[in-house]
Amino acid sequence: MRTTISILTQRREELVDITVPVSEYVARCDHSYELCSIFVPGATAAIMIQENWDPNIADDVLGCLARLVPRGTWLHDRIDGNGDSHIKAGIIGPSETIPIRDGRLLLGTWQNIFLCEFDGPRNNREIIITLL
Repeated sequence: MRTTISILTQRREELVDITVPVSEYVARCDHSYELCSIFVPGATAAIMIQENWDPNIADDVLGCLARLVPRGTWLHDRIDGNGDSHIKAGIIGPSETIPIRDGRLLLGTWQNIFLCEFDGPRNNREIIITLL
């Protein structure tokens, strides 16, 4: 079973919580599925499971990546100025897989699913959700 959701991003770099639309899709489907794969196509975005209770976490993640991978210092920047976006997306990765039980994602209490935008804003970041 597979669907695609579209996410609007508003800044060059941000973490967008997509837990609700992913959870709602899982709940609507047959409850025999046991795994949920979330994948973002594209080389400048990623998927991350992270805490959402403390709003500073997103800023901390982006701040850490900015220190590790500064903007404007990469060979790829000569082409389109987003070398750091590609590297950050590669570090985090394009997908996560979450177990399912009885139509519910088995996320921990403080875990949420985030789209990590590193080259926005984008009108349409597609997220592919596949149930297995």
